[in-house]
Amino acid sequence: MRLAVSLQVVLLLFLSSRAVSLSFPLEVEQLPTITSHTSGPVIVLPYDNTVTIKCEARGNPPPEYRWTKDDLDFIPPKPPIIKSDQLEKDGTFVLQNKSLGRFQGKYRCFASNKLGTAMTEAIELIVPSMPKFPKETIEPLIVEEGEPFVLKCNPPEGVPPRKIHWMSTGLQHIEQDERVSTGTDGSLYFSHALQKDSREDYCCFADFVRIRTIVQKTAVAVKVEPWTPDYESLDSSTVTLPTRTPRLLLPSGVQTERVLVKGTELQLECIPGGYPIPKIEWMKMGDNLSTRAKLDNFGKLLTIAAVEERDEGKYMCLAKSPAGQAVHYFDVIVEEPPRWLSAPPESHLNVIGSDVHIKCSVSGNPQPDIVWRKNGHIFEDDLLNNKRVLDDTLMLHNALPEDSGVYQCEASNRHGGVLANINVMVMNMAPLILTKAYQEYAVIRNENVSMYCRVFGSPPPTVSWAKNQTPETIEGERFRTLYNGALQISSTEKEDSGEYICVADNSEGKSYITAVLAVKDPTHIVNGPQDMQVISGTTAQLTCQAEYDRSLQDSFEVVWIKDGERIPLSLEEPSRYVVGDGMLQIMNVNLGDEGMYTCTARTRLDVDNVTALLTVLDVPDAPQNVVVTELKDPRNISLHWEPGSDHNSSVIEFVVEYEESQWEPGKWKELHKVPGNQATAELALHGHLNYQFRVYAVNAVGPGPPSEPTERYKTPPAAPDRNPENVKIQGHLPHQMDIGWDPLLPVEQNGPGLEYKVSYRKLDVDDTWTEHMVKRHSFVVRNTSTFIPYEIKIQSRNSHGWGPEPKTVTGYSGEDVVFRHCLQENVSIPTAAPRDIAVELMNTTVLKVSWTPVPPATVRGHLRGYHVHWLRKRSFLNPDKILDERQTLSFPGKRTHAIVPVLQPYSEYMLTVNVFNKKGNGPSSDPVTFNTPEGVPEQVPILTTSNAQKDSVRLVWGPPLVANGILIGYLLQYHLINETTMEVLNTRKMNIAGPDTTHWQLEGLEEGSRYLFHLSACTRAGCGPPLAQESSTGTSARHVCTVSFPHSFPGSTTHLPPLVPGLLNISSYVSDTYAKISWTAREEQQDSQLYVAYMNDRDGTWHISGPLNTSQSFHIIDGLNPGTVYTVRLMEKTLFNNASIFEDVIQTQVTGVAGQQRSVSTKGWFIGTMCAVALLTLIILTVCFMRRNKGGKYAGMPPPGRQDMLAMDKVKEKEDLHPEEVSQAINEDNFCEYSDGDEKPLRGSLCSLNGDDAVSRDSLVDYADGGGEFSEDGSFIGEYSGHKQEGPVTESNGFGPVTA
Repeated sequence: MRLAVSLQVVLLLFLSSRAVSLSFPLEVEQLPTITSHTSGPVIVLPYDNTVTIKCEARGNPPPEYRWTKDDLDFIPPKPPIIKSDQLEKDGTFVLQNKSLGRFQGKYRCFASNKLGTAMTEAIELIVPSMPKFPKETIEPLIVEEGEPFVLKCNPPEGVPPRKIHWMSTGLQHIEQDERVSTGTDGSLYFSHALQKDSREDYCCFADFVRIRTIVQKTAVAVKVEPWTPDYESLDSSTVTLPTRTPRLLLPSGVQTERVLVKGTELQLECIPGGYPIPKIEWMKMGDNLSTRAKLDNFGKLLTIAAVEERDEGKYMCLAKSPAGQAVHYFDVIVEEPPRWLSAPPESHLNVIGSDVHIKCSVSGNPQPDIVWRKNGHIFEDDLLNNKRVLDDTLMLHNALPEDSGVYQCEASNRHGGVLANINVMVMNMAPLILTKAYQEYAVIRNENVSMYCRVFGSPPPTVSWAKNQTPETIEGERFRTLYNGALQISSTEKEDSGEYICVADNSEGKSYITAVLAVKDPTHIVNGPQDMQVISGTTAQLTCQAEYDRSLQDSFEVVWIKDGERIPLSLEEPSRYVVGDGMLQIMNVNLGDEGMYTCTARTRLDVDNVTALLTVLDVPDAPQNVVVTELKDPRNISLHWEPGSDHNSSVIEFVVEYEESQWEPGKWKELHKVPGNQATAELALHGHLNYQFRVYAVNAVGPGPPSEPTERYKTPPAAPDRNPENVKIQGHLPHQMDIGWDPLLPVEQNGPGLEYKVSYRKLDVDDTWTEHMVKRHSFVVRNTSTFIPYEIKIQSRNSHGWGPEPKTVTGYSGEDVVFRHCLQENVSIPTAAPRDIAVELMNTTVLKVSWTPVPPATVRGHLRGYHVHWLRKRSFLNPDKILDERQTLSFPGKRTHAIVPVLQPYSEYMLTVNVFNKKGNGPSSDPVTFNTPEGVPEQVPILTTSNAQKDSVRLVWGPPLVANGILIGYLLQYHLINETTMEVLNTRKMNIAGPDTTHWQLEGLEEGSRYLFHLSACTRAGCGPPLAQESSTGTSARHVCTVSFPHSFPGSTTHLPPLVPGLLNISSYVSDTYAKISWTAREEQQDSQLYVAYMNDRDGTWHISGPLNTSQSFHIIDGLNPGTVYTVRLMEKTLFNNASIFEDVIQTQVTGVAGQQRSVSTKGWFIGTMCAVALLTLIILTVCFMRRNKGGKYAGMPPPGRQDMLAMDKVKEKEDLHPEEVSQAINEDNFCEYSDGDEKPLRGSLCSLNGDDAVSRDSLVDYADGGGEFSEDGSFIGEYSGHKQEGPVTESNGFGPVTA
C-alpha cells in the first residue's frame, strides 16, 4: 500500500506544474527570511564580559521577533542583565557575564509578520563551571617491585582543550618514558614498579588552555617494596626481577566499541604492564592500516585524523614480550550528522491552483528524522484538502493563497540537525519592474554591458528587449537576454548607443521601462613611458599621453604609481614630482627613485596602464677596507680593496691616489689606475716618503667618492730611480751651448742631498767626458765652436747613491752669422733661395710646386721648412682689374715639393718659395707665373616657376654668383613625377644657349602633372651643381608661382630671397607712412630695370612704380597708411599676370608710436647726436666694405657649392700635405719695410713689434679636418673643403685675417 502511494507521489511530481524558486524583492510583500543568526553551541568563557545572541531577518512588512528557551517562551529579564533594546529591531540581545548559569539552555528565534513566521535552529548556550578537583584524602599506594600500577587522575570536566601534567609538589615534571607514560584519560601508568618510583608527591595538574586555568589534584604517595626471592641462599647483589606476563592496564577487558562522528579524530590506546616492558603492535582486521594512521607515546596511541567511513572496522592491539602477550580489540563505527544532499530547499512562487512540492533531501548516520512545520508550528496532514507529508516531501495540491507561509524542514539524529526555512507564496500578480526607468548605462567600445530589468510577477513574466521604439525584439549573436531579465550586449559598437525598451509580460498584464545606453571610446595611452636610464641629480621625464572619450572628461585622471604605491603629488608644498603636459618630471633624481613606474590613465569606466623601468645611474660608492700589503721590497706594495656599489653603471677603472707628509702634506695626487674588474694594484713607491693611500672608482657617470685613507706607510731612503728628462741643448749665442733639463720632483729624489752630474764631449771627436756637478737644472758651456754637435749626459745623485746610467743626447752649440733685422733684433737667417721652381696644375684650384733645395751650409742652423707664397694678379673674367690677393703656406722639414690649394679658376698667379730656420726666412726664389683654367660655375642663386598652364610652365632664374669661367648657357633637366609614389616616370633635358638668358617658357608638358626641375649653369669646363624646384601644370589656365633658393648665399646675408637675377641682400624698413625696399646689384646687373608694386590689402588696389635702375639700390614707397597691411611685389616687367617674381607682406607702424619718435627727433640735441652717429657709422661701413672687397673673398674656405667640384687627382707626397705651425721672421727683401700708407703685409710675415717671432697659422691640417682626407702616402683624397677652420687665414691685403 505504501509503495502505491509513493508511486502516486512520483507521478504527481512529474505531471504537476513546477513551482518557481526565486528571491522575493523587498518592493513587494514577502514572508520573513532569517538572514543571520548565532550558530550553536555558544560556550561562555570566564573572561567574556558579554554574550551576544544574534537573530536578524528581512521581510515586508518588517518582521517582529520572539525567543524560546528549551521550547518555552523566553521573556528576557530586565536590564542590566539583558540588553533587550534591540529585540524589536533585529532580535539580537546581549547577556552580561553575571549569573549566566541560569541562562544555560537551547534557544530559538522566531521572526514573524502577517504573512508567516521563520525560525532558527536551536542555539545552545553552555555556561561551564570552573573546573576543580574534589577535596579528598588519598592513602599511600604500596606496590611490590616489578608489579605494574596506575595513579588515577580523574580530571574534572571543563572547556576543551585540556592538557594533563604529572609533576611533583615542587613543580618538577615526572620523567616519562616507555615504562612510565600518561594515558589519554589523564592517569599515570607504570609498566612495572621500580624502587626509584617511591615518592610522596605525585601530583596531577589539569591545564584548561582556553580559560587559562590550571587545577591540582591532591598529592599521592607511592611506596615500592623491594622484591625478595623465596630462597634466601642467593646473593642479593645478583638478584633480578622475575618476568611478568604482559597485561593491558588500559583499556580493560577484551573488546571496546568506539563510535565517532565523521571528520573527528580517532584515538585508540593500549598501555601494557609487565616485565620486561611489552611492545605494542597494531593491526586492522581484514585490511591494512590507513596511511593516515600515526603512532605516538612509544606506539601505545594510534591516531587517525578526520576519520572517514573507510576507517570503520575492527582494530587489534597486541602487547608482546618474552614472558607472553596480551590482546585487545576495538570496534570502530563512523557515523555522520544530518547534511543536505545538494542544497537546502529553495523558496517558491506559485500560481493559484498549482501544486506545490517541497523536498527535504538529507543524509546522515543514523538516518535523520524529519519534522515539518508551517510558520513554526508542527505541520499536520490534511487529507481532505490533499495537503500531506510523505517521507521527505511535503505536497500541496491545488494550492490557495492561504497556503502561503514559511515551511520549516528540520532533520536530526543523535549527532545534530539541520533546518531550512522555505518561503511559499501562492499568488497571481501582473509584472512589476523593479529597475528604475531611464537608467543610463555607459560602456567602453568593444566591451560587454548588461542593462538590467528586474521583474517580479506571478506567473513569472517573460522579458524581451527592443531598441528605439521599434516593436521587433533585438536579435543577433551579440545580444542575449539573461535569466534575470538583463540584456547583455557583447563587444559593443558605437552604433549600439540609444534607447532600449524592456517589456515584461505574463497572463496578468504587461509592463515596460526604457534604458539609455551610451558607448564611449576607450581610454588609450598613445605615448606611454619607456624604460630609461637617468643620471642621479638630473631630471627624469616620463611621458604619458592618453586619448579618452571627451564625455568622460570630468572623471578622467592620470595617476602615476611607483612600485605599486601611488606617487604623492602636492600642490601646496614643494615637491620633486611635477606632473603636467602629459609628463611626469622627477627633479634631482636619486637612487631611491629607481623602480617600476606605471602610468594609469583612467575614467569612471575604464583604465589603461603602461609600465616602464627607471634605472638611476650614479657614481660608484667608495671602495671599502683598503689594505696595504708589503711585497719583497719595502718600496713595492700591493693595495687591496672591496669595491662599492656601481649604481647600475659598470666601473671603468679604479684610481689610486697618494698623499705624502713631507713635501706637499694634505695634497692628494694620482698614482696608479687599474681596470674596473680588478680590485688590487701593485705600486712602486719612491723612497724617503711617508705615504697614505686612498682609492676611488670611475664609471660612465663620473668619479665616485674616495675611500677612507689607509694607515701611514713610510718608505726607506734610496738612490734616485731615474735621471732628469727633456734635456734641451740650445745655442742662443755663438761660441756658447746652454744645457737645460727638467729636474726631479721632490717626491722623486728618494733621499736628501740631490745633485746632477753634467757630462759632455764633442761628437766623434773627444773620447773623454768633461764632467761638472751642479745642484741647479741648467748648465752653460762657454767657448765652444760654432754649431758643433756635442754628446751630453745628465745623471742624478743623492746621499744614498747614483741614479741609473743616463742616456746620451746630441745637441749643437750656438749658430753663426748675426744680422741686424727689422727692429734691430739679432738673427741668423739662411742665405740662399730655392732654385728651379716648377709648377704643375692638378686641377682648376690645386697646384703642385717643386724646387731644388738649398745647400745645407746656407741654412745657417736647423732647417725648419719652406714657405710657399702666391699672388693672384687678375681674373680673366675682368682682365683690366688688377688684383693683389696674397697667401702663404708653411711646409716643415726637408722637402722638394708641396701642394698648394685654394686657387681661383680662370686667373693669373705668381708664386715664390723661400727656406726658413729658427731665426727667420731666407731670400725668395725667382717668381714663377702661371694661369689656372676655367672651372664649373657655382649653383644658380634662385629658380622660380610661375604662370603654370595646361602644358607649359615659365621658369625664371638668376645667373650664378661665381661663374669660374665664361658662362656659355644652362642645362635644364625636368622629371615627370608620380604624385602618389613620388617615383620618376620620365626624364628629359635641354641645353639653353646664351649666358644672358634668365627665363624660359617650357612647352610640351603633360596636363595636370607634377614636375621636378633641375637647372645648372655651364662653362666650357662643364656644368655646375643644379638647383631643384617642383611645380605642377594645371587642368585649366591658372597662375602658380614657386621659388627655390639654395641653402645659403656665400658672402651675403639675405633678409628676403633674391628676386631679380643678380640682386643680393634684399631687405625692407617699414615706418608708419612709408617703406624702404633695399637691394644690392652685381656688376653684371648694374643697368637692369626693376619695378616695385604695392597693394593695400583692405581695398585690393595695386600701385606700380616707374622703371627703376637696379644700381640705385633702394626705392621709397611713400603715402602709406599707419597700422595697415600691404602686399609688395618686385617685378621684371609691368605686367602683373606673369612677370611677378616675388612678393612679401609688410605692416606699417602705429601713428602714435611714430609720432612720439618724431617728437623726440625734432629736438636739436637729438638731431646733432644722430648726425654724429650716422657719420661714424658711415665711416665704419666704408672701412668694412673695403676690407670685404679686398680681402674677404676667400675667408679661409672655398665658397659653398664648390666642394663637390674640387676632387683631387692622385696627389702622392705625404709630406706635402702636413704643414705645421712654425715660427718665422720677416725677410728684409720682401715685406719688412713699409710705411703707414702702404698695404700691410701678410700676418704670417709680420715683424713682431715686441721682439718675438711672428707665427704663421697656415696649415693644410685644418683643411684635412674638413670634407677631404689624406691617404697613408699623403695623397689628398676626395673633395677639398675648408668649412672647419680652427684659426685665422693670412691674406696679403693688410687688413688682417678674415675668420669665417
